[in-house]
Amino acid sequence: MRVLGLISGTSHDGIDAAVVDFEEDGGAVRGEVIASTSVPYGAELRARLVAALPPAQTSLAEVCELDTLIGQAFAEVAADVAESIGGVDAVCSHGQTVYHWVDGARALGTLQIGQPAWIAERVGAPVVSDIRIRDITAGGHGAPLVSFLDELLLRGRAGTAAALNLGGISNMTIVGDDRVVAYDIGPANALVDAVIVEYGLNPLGYDEDARVARTGSIDDALLQAFLADPYYALEAPKSTGKEHFHLGYVREHLTALGRDIPVADVVRTLTELTVRTVAQDVHAAGIRYLAVSGGGCRNPLLLDGLRAALPEAEVVLADELGAPADSKEAILLALIGWCTLHGIPAIVPGGTGAREPRILGTITPGVGPLTLPAPIGGIDTLTLTEASSS
Repeated sequence: MRVLGLISGTSHDGIDAAVVDFEEDGGAVRGEVIASTSVPYGAELRARLVAALPPAQTSLAEVCELDTLIGQAFAEVAADVAESIGGVDAVCSHGQTVYHWVDGARALGTLQIGQPAWIAERVGAPVVSDIRIRDITAGGHGAPLVSFLDELLLRGRAGTAAALNLGGISNMTIVGDDRVVAYDIGPANALVDAVIVEYGLNPLGYDEDARVARTGSIDDALLQAFLADPYYALEAPKSTGKEHFHLGYVREHLTALGRDIPVADVVRTLTELTVRTVAQDVHAAGIRYLAVSGGGCRNPLLLDGLRAALPEAEVVLADELGAPADSKEAILLALIGWCTLHGIPAIVPGGTGAREPRILGTITPGVGPLTLPAPIGGIDTLTLTEASSS
């Protein structure tokens, strides 16, 4: 079964897509990544999306319009990718998170938009979507769902290993001693991106190659103020998002400091914030192998900072696990879609805090009858490879 995974993450910069061709034999699942791409949002659509996100006020009319426009953007990417490889059997779309409702230590709701019916209509294949809420109804945080893939890829590795994703928010899955723990650590690219966009420092909306951060210095007082955030002291499982870590959050800290700080110093300090918060948790968990993915792994200052702060750990890109770092989350979505269609729960309870595993998502039929494959008991092993032509 060829499944196309689609996602736009907490950086809100575009749509990642990956097609995985899955084969299963007695619980052993092999997945070949046969296509992958990343397509930026159009400038106007991204501006409207960012303007509607918390803490900004918006209207139901704007939410409805964005739901359609983002759904159409996802459908366009899906149709192009599917056509390039001669079609797909199914699609799994994460859509775009616009709100993640957390109250204290509990997640109560989550909202992803990007109407999947547009994808089903363009591609003609069934679409699995709205994948996070089922985990929340089972007591989980709906995040990090990537812990399901991480556990399969890290399973059987000696010692304590972890997979780190540096998207808008940093999250980590820790596997060792017959247990799995996963949670959101804090901001990775979210705050840096917000400052870059606010000051117009890069039309791409992020600190490319850490060019801005390299020209600045760490402001220790500002860094300590950021590190004092109570979120970091919460016990896992926990989740967060741009509802908490946004441009207004940075402004509040700058105002409280009571002095002007060069914008390059702010960017450098926020980059160091990610290094410090991640390194602190890696140290505490006794991790000796760390596989990194997400946009932040392409930031040399961030990745070099982690390696310098973690001399006791082997820090590698997720490519070594068979999941290319730039398309890992899209691969996850393809896997979740395949699991849902085969009746397999795609939750690791230790990864999200859910009481029990659950089958995720809602299915939108394609243009023909919806015919589901026979259910499969589960996945014992997962092997990922990348096609040489992708």
